[in-house]
Amino acid sequence: MVIVTVRFIRNFEYRSIKTLPITNVDTAMLVSEFISRLLEDAKTLRGLPPPFRSHRYDTLKISHQAGSFKANDIVINFEGDEELILRPESTLAECGVKGETELSFFCLSEYVAYKKNPEKKW
Repeated sequence: MVIVTVRFIRNFEYRSIKTLPITNVDTAMLVSEFISRLLEDAKTLRGLPPPFRSHRYDTLKISHQAGSFKANDIVINFEGDEELILRPESTLAECGVKGETELSFFCLSEYVAYKKNPEKKW
């Protein structure tokens, strides 16, 4: 069991992000199971404001791992989508998730739109 940090990204343009530690994460768990857990936990997580609780999240991407570099973009790193976006049918460990990994949790269609036009409105 490890602790990972999850960045709930509600809006890319306005940088609506809430970062929370998630404890007791089993890296043998499937990514799809972890997403289901996060969606269920989001309803009651302390520190997660109501607008974040009902947002439609569907994708996880590794944003940072202990001992590695951080992206220059405050919201999300556009690099390495093929390697860093977690595949739902794989386990967290197979995708490279380990203790102190930071994951971004967001809606993929909103990410694709933001990536095409990375304009910040605030």
